Amino acid sequence: MASVKLNSLKARNGQDSKALGRGIGSGCGKTSTFGHKGGKARSGRGKVVWFEGGQMPLYRRLPKRGFNSRQDKSCISVINLCDLQKLCDMDALKAGQEVTIETLQAVGAVRKSACVLRVLAKGELKVALQISAHYASDAAMKGVETAGGKIQII
Repeated sequence: MASVKLNSLKARNGQDSKALGRGIGSGCGKTSTFGHKGGKARSGRGKVVWFEGGQMPLYRRLPKRGFNSRQDKSCISVINLCDLQKLCDMDALKAGQEVTIETLQAVGAVRKSACVLRVLAKGELKVALQISAHYASDAAMKGVETAGGKIQII
């Protein structure tokens, strides 16, 4: 293998650009191709991509829409009456059993990271269950009570 020496180094073809601002002999001296004065001749001269020449930018012309709640919703799990009925049909839950968030996590009905349980009324429940939840809709309470069960809000 040949030894590398400074006098044997060569520029890569077309890869190296011309050095700017290295004297009049370089062909890019004095103003270094930046012209005279103006924003394009100054240091830090770049504009942000969304700059529109002083016109009111698009992101400020468009109206604000929607609402972004600061509440962390990742720990809330929702279960419907039809889901509880499916669990009863699969014998994961028994009639009269007390159903808590821990019970539902054990059978895999809600996420392990869930800390709040909400019961909603989609579907129909035919088995009497004793449910402990953080929130339940009025229709869900009525659906559980017609099946002979009860919902306790904790």
